[in-house]
Amino acid sequence: MTESNPRQAPTTHEVESLVASLTLLEKAALLSGADVWRTRGIPRLGVPQIWMSDGPHGLRRQTGSADHLGLAKSEPATCFPTAATVANSWDEGLAERIGRALGREAREQGVHVLLGPGLNIKRSPLGGRNFEYFSEDPELSGRLAAGYVRGIQSEGVAATPKHFAVNSQELRRMVSDSVVDERTLRELYLTAFEIVVREAGPWALMSSYNLVNGTYAHEHRELLVDILREEWGFDGAVVSDWGGGNDAPAAVAAGGAIEMPSPGFDSVRDIVAAVQDGRLDEADLDARVAEVLTLVRRVTADGTAVTADADAHHALAREAAAQSAVLLRNAGGVLPLAVGTRVALIGDFAQVPRYQGSGSSAVNPTRLTNLRDAITGTGLSLAGFAQGFSRLGSDDDARLRAEAAALAATADVAVLALGLPESFESEGLDREHLRLPEQQLATLRAVAVTGTPVVVVLSGGGAIETPWLDQAAAVLHAYLGGQAGAEGVWDALTGVVDPGGRLAETLPRRLEDDPLAGLFPAQGPTAEYREGLLSRYRYHATAGVDPAFPLGFGLSYTTFSYSDLRVTEEGASFTVANTGARAGAEVPQLYMRRVSESAVPRPAIELKGFRKLHLGVGESAVVDIPFTDRTFRFWDVRSGSWQVEAGRYEILAGPHSGELPLSAELELAGTIAAGRVDAALADYVRGDVRAVPDDTFAALLGKPVPQSSWDDGELAVNTPMDQLRRARSGLARFAFGVLERRKRKADAAGTPDLNILFLYNAPFRIIHKMSGGLATRRLTDGVLTLANGRSVRGLGKVIGGFFSGRRAERRTARAFADASSAPASAVSPDEQDGSAR
Repeated sequence: MTESNPRQAPTTHEVESLVASLTLLEKAALLSGADVWRTRGIPRLGVPQIWMSDGPHGLRRQTGSADHLGLAKSEPATCFPTAATVANSWDEGLAERIGRALGREAREQGVHVLLGPGLNIKRSPLGGRNFEYFSEDPELSGRLAAGYVRGIQSEGVAATPKHFAVNSQELRRMVSDSVVDERTLRELYLTAFEIVVREAGPWALMSSYNLVNGTYAHEHRELLVDILREEWGFDGAVVSDWGGGNDAPAAVAAGGAIEMPSPGFDSVRDIVAAVQDGRLDEADLDARVAEVLTLVRRVTADGTAVTADADAHHALAREAAAQSAVLLRNAGGVLPLAVGTRVALIGDFAQVPRYQGSGSSAVNPTRLTNLRDAITGTGLSLAGFAQGFSRLGSDDDARLRAEAAALAATADVAVLALGLPESFESEGLDREHLRLPEQQLATLRAVAVTGTPVVVVLSGGGAIETPWLDQAAAVLHAYLGGQAGAEGVWDALTGVVDPGGRLAETLPRRLEDDPLAGLFPAQGPTAEYREGLLSRYRYHATAGVDPAFPLGFGLSYTTFSYSDLRVTEEGASFTVANTGARAGAEVPQLYMRRVSESAVPRPAIELKGFRKLHLGVGESAVVDIPFTDRTFRFWDVRSGSWQVEAGRYEILAGPHSGELPLSAELELAGTIAAGRVDAALADYVRGDVRAVPDDTFAALLGKPVPQSSWDDGELAVNTPMDQLRRARSGLARFAFGVLERRKRKADAAGTPDLNILFLYNAPFRIIHKMSGGLATRRLTDGVLTLANGRSVRGLGKVIGGFFSGRRAERRTARAFADASSAPASAVSPDEQDGSAR
């Protein structure tokens, strides 16, 4: 494991020998970062530091001052379309190719661990980080994420699927408790992670900030050991989200290996003390250290230098953008645009593109194209460009609209670039609605009345309401297409490629049609998953609420037919034929529903398989979709195991969840007999989950609904800082007022201040967990004492905590440096037992 010759990587036995050679202090030190992005090394044993970097859709290796929110500059890297975009491709091979490119660029820049992909389920269309996640469905999410992981790790770089688990809202994400029943947890929120672990073998995994049923995810032994390791066979290292560490010894005991970023040596001292006083079994510590050393071994096994092909990666990003763009409307066949078509290009987004989300996933692209520049070379004739509207609205909007309408009247077609402004969706905040800004819709109306056909190109990371649909001849939802997104859009609009995208999420007609409308994000300490399994398309299908566009929807420039469905206990097969006049892309999808009476409430349909096809004119293909152990299973809470209920099932196939022309029934013997649903759960059978009462939710949970509130009791280490508004200390309330004013100012400017948002929602523990050793738990306790009204005592504790903490940090850092750099034979007894505290 020497840094000079990393090809000499140790075997598993050698890792065990290394663990035995470490002092207690060294073991504890390996379980937290040295700084924002690096782990600690042990020079005397040849254990190098390794680098981590954000990278769900592009590498973000920061230069100079480092932070975890994407604010500081980073090295240029290819900005690929976001996961929400690539999910619309339904193409596992494309996902793997993107993963390989990400891994290549990471390795070129000396990054060993890439923090992605993100695959949390999109529980609500309002999720502020939905742009970073694949889908509302675990089958699609898991399979695409597995493609990314295989690609990244083929380059010798560790992938880190995230955030494990049940991380669905941004509001107070570091303290929110996801209260979810066991069956919903297993079937909906863990299945995607199960797929990626079983099918791709990630070398690392990132735990989420939130609690799951009362326990922090990074300290959740059932999740991290019982399920992840013992059931699924995960053999990598679990890394905390940045600032997600809470109780270091508890995390070690529960399966959490690396706490990031560096908490200084405060967590190290906690772990050492816990072992010495018997609160932490050293065998658990050794297991976590072995996981870290195994990760280091894997990512340093091949130290040869590589070079990434920036041009090839840009071309791949362009291909991905085109294959992921979803054609929602094409009235009268206005698309594809023919060579020579005179185009009026309108919209602020056509000149200043929205191509990625904000926050920790922000990438510094190697190059960036926009629709205005990229129209060159398409064969189209540009009649002119008009801004059309201002991003955030201004007094100039009336003039901009008039200019847009005048330009549109001179053209054969108007391509109007609309979208969600940056302030509408970001890490750290959830969306308030699904509407486009009124100034954009006013421009659409002004252009539409000219009579010139309007082609709307949407930019945004998720669902958008489309009541204005009939004012546009065509609508292409490009999502967030990355640095080459504009080129990919023109490829799709001109027919260079057939629009290959199919929606990976449901687009409701209006937000009120979603079962969580008015309930998301949860405002209090608990986020109650009262809808159970009936979120997004499962709800729409079960409750009979028609969406604007269903899961899997997307138009093509050609037509397809479906026929000859055959079903056996091993799988389904059917034929898809291109019946149109152009080559095209199609995504045949397979769904399952229970026909016989069931012992448990079930969604009306569930996605169970899919394929991505490219068919020439007149070409057909037989689509074979094997059944897996996931196809018919359900989580039986009585036995605590996966079961298949005996009875009849219907297999359905078609182009999307709202159009399934093929169906066949299958009788299964199952593993347990059929049963009858508990009457207390009748609401879930009917799909009536808009306002689930306490007794019904309690029946689903199998226990009383937890009662909690932010509005009582003293501020504590895991109280969110926005609760400073109710602090007893006037000084603390003044500090909150400053924070609140800065937040409102940023919100009004339309540019969220991510640092303020982070502080606003974060618990007090980040004072010592994210200070890099400048603060310790004692100092945080002093701040809380002061905020809770004991000002003199609190101020004394703050001052004393700061100076005592600095002394403790220097002593521990010196002891670690002396031990880790000295020959093994020179390590003193004190250093061996970690008593240098």
